[in-house]
Amino acid sequence: MSVLVLVLAMGAAVCLGFGFVLQQNAAQKAPLGDFLSFRLLLDLMRVPRWLGGIGLMVAGMALGAVALGQGEVSLVEPLLATNLLFALALSRRQTRQPLGRQGWAGLALLAGGVTVFIVAGQPRGGTAISDPMRHWLIIGVMVGLALLLTAGARRSRLSSAPVLLALAAGLLYGLQDALTRVSGERFSAGGFAELMTSWQPYAVLALGVTGLVLVQSAFETGTLRMSLPALTAAQPLAGIACGVGFLGDRLHTDPGALAWEAAGLAAVVIGIILLGCHPAMPTGTGKPERVRDLQPS
Repeated sequence: MSVLVLVLAMGAAVCLGFGFVLQQNAAQKAPLGDFLSFRLLLDLMRVPRWLGGIGLMVAGMALGAVALGQGEVSLVEPLLATNLLFALALSRRQTRQPLGRQGWAGLALLAGGVTVFIVAGQPRGGTAISDPMRHWLIIGVMVGLALLLTAGARRSRLSSAPVLLALAAGLLYGLQDALTRVSGERFSAGGFAELMTSWQPYAVLALGVTGLVLVQSAFETGTLRMSLPALTAAQPLAGIACGVGFLGDRLHTDPGALAWEAAGLAAVVIGIILLGCHPAMPTGTGKPERVRDLQPS
């Protein structure tokens, strides 16, 4: 594994984790009428704390894009998932809660799971799949699942909407990371002209804006511990699926390696859940009256 990729990915994780906490601090005070609306972004643009969080997120996405240009999606995505550790660190400073057994267990599972997956899988680059049907099938599955989750969130009560929206955003962000990698390859091959005549960079922008609305709506309607674990778990799984599915990323596939890779990903997900449920993660939404249905009238 390249040290440069490691440094870039971990730098991205730091920025993303801190940025998500600042965004949620601001979004939880937004009016419910902005739920799943671009008006939500316009309202939040007036909040300095949210702008700071967005600035950190953009920096994290830029560092992640460079890391994706230097390494495989299947390698970078698990490293980006450690953003939850840094979100917990900032939240812990705000709430002054000790880590305790649950926090240390979650930290060990997340860090250990990432290490096990990378060591067992040994992600490495390969030849991208040229079959367009395979590309569009995987993209369609990701977008379709995100649409179903969003539709479920619109019909659900607030208890499940944040989780569903965060899962949908995670799927879109994982797909966005894969298309960012493709965009970087296009730029390397033909420069700016090649990039601007391809559809991938425009898809990256559309996925980013849509994912941002979903994430802010999730932050608006629920606690950080409800939304961030789902977002953090869905994004690397979607990214790895795209990396192996059509970017040509290769993993060891002998039975022993596959078992360890599955165990590593399972440990990552469990660790994310434990950290997300930790008392240090903020629980207040600032809107105690939020018990009504989100179904539009």
